[in-house]
Amino acid sequence: MTNKKTNADAEPLRYTLLPCPLGRLLLAATERGVCAVGIGDDDTTLEASLANDFPAADLRRDDAGLSRWAADVPRHLNGDLPRLDLPIDVRATAFQRRVWQELLAIPYGGTRSYSEIARRLGRPTAARAVARACATNPVAVLIPCHRVVREGGALGGYRWGPERKRAMLETEREAAANAVVTAQGGRPAGDRRA
Repeated sequence: MTNKKTNADAEPLRYTLLPCPLGRLLLAATERGVCAVGIGDDDTTLEASLANDFPAADLRRDDAGLSRWAADVPRHLNGDLPRLDLPIDVRATAFQRRVWQELLAIPYGGTRSYSEIARRLGRPTAARAVARACATNPVAVLIPCHRVVREGGALGGYRWGPERKRAMLETEREAAANAVVTAQGGRPAGDRRA
């Protein structure tokens, strides 16, 4: 599966760039929903990647038009918004969609192994296919492929590097633990109020 579109599929593709806890964030959308999310070190590289993934699209920067959707992603990456509920518009095979549904079912702050996802899909020998579905996920963060790890807990690969994956998982675990403590009437870790 690829997100590359042909000239017959060309349509306006709006995008925005903004800072996030992991560097720079690119969010791109069609009229139907978010079609790409990227995290990187600089805007030029992110824009080039978007143009490569959607070579026939009419790319238009639209910071104001996408500000509401874009503002939620850094909050999510900071641990302030555990659940992202943005419309998504991506092309996918039936298998990719099944994998991505499993990723969405992983609790915030939790992880599953590639093998475990494969078993849950009734395809116990398809761990590599699950990894490929994660690697081709154009809206990673919205569909949380960073929550999938190798058997035994090793991080495995990640489109934006293992350090970003580690940081995302640590932020989610801390935010999830703090939510439990707060729900039980305690104070979140790091709360120094007297």
